[in-house]
Amino acid sequence: MSENMFLALEMLAQGMIGIFVVLGIIALLVLLMGKTGGKKKG
Repeated sequence: MSENMFLALEMLAQGMIGIFVVLGIIALLVLLMGKTGGKKKG
């Protein structure tokens, strides 16, 4: 039981890290697009 719980927690941790990494990359892309777009518009 404890081994299964540990594996489940490890999978959850990896999933959370993956989600945060993807969100961070998307946020950076949005900021870069906004800066370049603002410069081109302005």
